[in-house]
Amino acid sequence: MKNFLVKTVANAGALAVAVWLLDKITLTGDSTAKKTGTLIVVALIFGLVNWLVKPIVKVLTFPLFILTLGLITLVVNALMLLLTSWVCGKLHLSFHVEGFWTAVLGGLIISVVSWALHIVLPDED
Repeated sequence: MKNFLVKTVANAGALAVAVWLLDKITLTGDSTAKKTGTLIVVALIFGLVNWLVKPIVKVLTFPLFILTLGLITLVVNALMLLLTSWVCGKLHLSFHVEGFWTAVLGGLIISVVSWALHIVLPDED
């Protein structure tokens, strides 16, 4: 359970950095508490999308992983971020990613920040 909470906090922090750095990734809300709550829910959705959908996409695109020496990972991460944005829109959450290239850059930022936070935060069960 502790590992799940640490990953959710790391995802929320990484998403917050992407929202802060990129103008076309938006998170709106009336107050800081509402934005924080929305960010936690978005981090949970992002984690769920990465847990359920990403392995299937990786298996289906395995030849492209070999052909591009792993660079297709940037596209897969962007698609997972766009899928998270779409799900948040359907759930009426105020998180939106505008455009594919913004999602590519956002996915890169989220990957780097999440990796750094996983190093700093404890992750044992």
